[in-house]
Amino acid sequence: MAGNSSRRGATSKGKGKAAGSGGRIRKSLEGRGPTPKAEDRVYHKAYKAKQAAQRRGGTQQKGRSTRTAVGADWVVGRNPVFEALTAGLPVKQAYVAEGAERDDRLRDILKFSAENGVPLLQVTRGELDRVTGGLVHQGVALQLPAYEYADVEDVLADALEVDGIVVALDGVTDPRNLGAIIRSAAAFGATGVVIPSRRSASMTAAAWKTSAGAAARLPIAMATNLNRALEQASKMGFTIVGLAGEGEVPVSGAPGIDGPLVIVVGSEDEGLARLVREHCDSLISIPIASAVESLNASVAAAIALYEVSQQRSASAD
Repeated sequence: MAGNSSRRGATSKGKGKAAGSGGRIRKSLEGRGPTPKAEDRVYHKAYKAKQAAQRRGGTQQKGRSTRTAVGADWVVGRNPVFEALTAGLPVKQAYVAEGAERDDRLRDILKFSAENGVPLLQVTRGELDRVTGGLVHQGVALQLPAYEYADVEDVLADALEVDGIVVALDGVTDPRNLGAIIRSAAAFGATGVVIPSRRSASMTAAAWKTSAGAAARLPIAMATNLNRALEQASKMGFTIVGLAGEGEVPVSGAPGIDGPLVIVVGSEDEGLARLVREHCDSLISIPIASAVESLNASVAAAIALYEVSQQRSASAD
């Protein structure tokens, strides 16, 4: 006979019907959906690996590996590391990979570190890959300490005491421009720099390097709201001038040039924001040839600071 209905236990006692679960198994499986991926099961090693990757700034996606950008407090690569060391950037920790191939640049790094008391921590290449987020480090990396911003009120108060100059930046997003402006501010006697917390470059390794050490000597404050900081400065007695291409007053004729002064520098592309303009007592400009549309923000800031310092010197004589 076809089938196996005569197999022992294939029928229920006295009923002659096939045995089954009564739907219990089917019901128990309803509503559970697909089996979770291994990386989503907390007890699975894949889950732990995923969490570890996210903690160090990376995530794994199906078919490819992606990493979020590492923090701005890293300098990697042999030439950048050597340049950062010689530029006097502060160093939280310096790393060199075990077995890194020695070349002239690495020997320069090792020599400079030994002569200047910069300790180099030797780690495996895999560990260096991990802490730098997978950047191409060439066997060496520097971790910079988090920059400690000054308080806006303190920067303004200190400048007020000496009729000083404060440079405020609006929309300057290139860290190299920020570093160059800080360098010029220090060179021409400014007492501090204020940057907004949003839509602005911050004190990254690139800004540190471009400032050529000036960031260690000049207080830099980060304002939660630049317009409120300008309002505060105005109430304290500062004259606020905005650097703008369409400004009708040349830098040399800026009002309040001998007293406490805030010079606001906008981005090269968009200039000063509307609300920032409204908080300025005057818009000043740098006369340039008509064939040139505008100046780089850091160049414009340097020229304005130089001209203000010259006017101040002349009036003091």
